Amino acid sequence: MKLNQIADNPGARKNRMRIGRGIGSGMGKTGGRGGKGQTARSGVRIKGFEGGQMPLHRRLPKRGFTNIFALELNEVNLGRVQAAIDKGKLDPSAIIDVQSLVNSGLLRRAKDGVRLLGSGEIKAKVQFEVHGASKSAVAAVEKAGGSVKILAPPKKTADDAAA
Repeated sequence: MKLNQIADNPGARKNRMRIGRGIGSGMGKTGGRGGKGQTARSGVRIKGFEGGQMPLHRRLPKRGFTNIFALELNEVNLGRVQAAIDKGKLDPSAIIDVQSLVNSGLLRRAKDGVRLLGSGEIKAKVQFEVHGASKSAVAAVEKAGGSVKILAPPKKTADDAAA
């Protein structure tokens, strides 16, 4: 086979339809826009319009809300931290925080902080400064001789409000 013999599959390439070029083209006069009216004109915006009937997006009830105060935290498992330490990307003697995790390539960007999760095993004695950590992660780090400092303020419970 030569380069000049290479061809696309039959029917794979098709010329675009030139609209509004006379009756013989099959796309003349109205050019595929139907009759007259609003939709025949340019600049039409009637996406949810149902001919005066109450549109579906207004008939259905609204549910839930968006919490504008919610923190978007990165999640990191202990196993991935240990793997980064083994590869030499993280220094176990230094404090591991969001910036060190980003610099090591474990996280792409800092977002609102990092939450430590307990999946995997950690052998190195490491000091963490994170915005959140699961109980299993804290237990595993302390068992290995390290420590976890939570930067985010503790959440208020119903007991705190009553007191």
